[in-house]
Amino acid sequence: MTYQATEGTYTELGGLNLYYERHGAPRPDQAPLVLLHGGFGATSMFSGLIPALSAGREVIAVDLQAHGRTADIDRPMRFETLGDDIAVLLGHLDLPRADVLGYSLGAGVALRFALQHPGLLRKLVVVSFPFRRSGWFQEVREGMAQIGPHAAEGLKQGPMHKLYASIAPRPDEWPRLVTRVGEVVNSEYDWADELRGFQNPALIVAGDADSFAPAHAAEFFALLGGGLRDAGWDGSGRTAHRLAVLPGATHYDILQSPLLLPAVTSFLGAP
Repeated sequence: MTYQATEGTYTELGGLNLYYERHGAPRPDQAPLVLLHGGFGATSMFSGLIPALSAGREVIAVDLQAHGRTADIDRPMRFETLGDDIAVLLGHLDLPRADVLGYSLGAGVALRFALQHPGLLRKLVVVSFPFRRSGWFQEVREGMAQIGPHAAEGLKQGPMHKLYASIAPRPDEWPRLVTRVGEVVNSEYDWADELRGFQNPALIVAGDADSFAPAHAAEFFALLGGGLRDAGWDGSGRTAHRLAVLPGATHYDILQSPLLLPAVTSFLGAP
């Protein structure tokens, strides 16, 4: 199937004018895949993955609140509310279930969507995100603490501002985006209790040089019941969950790892 993309469009979600794109074509035998980008990003973060991911299914890429082509509104930005936005979007698109893949901040949103709306989820892919805030290395948490309106001017020198300025409906609201990202990444969270007994199949992906230790990714996997016993010669002792630690990948380049796509497609395509 050839790669196709629709024009991006908007839908109104309780005052939020949410931008999304639909790529590929719907397949009756395949759930659509929703992609959720990282902080300061937009749908284009997945431009290297979308052609392959949409070859055999529909892919829906979203610009989250205050990011990309989705303008901010007067409400706090929290993982929980962003997760609810995805549930409302699926209802608007009349999609009963979807696979969801999130990266970094978007992985936190995907995880909250999965925990809050498990009936709308088929499979979950969490790329480069710890299940508790203390999982990030201390120096990463210290860097997050610097994200706020005072940091907006300095961050204008980076590629994320260039992207935002080129597509945002109100490019002068860059300081507002920086403030919003600071709000969400500096909020305390620990979702261990909710993850115990989580039933939907999940793939946990981390780099071996990520912004948290590989041991945290293994702990995440274990919370889901993975890696706690021998699978047996026939594999019958495996859970539905998977763990992928990508060699040589950091938090900042994991989406470009040549090992990410095969890990994701094999997981999503498994029975």
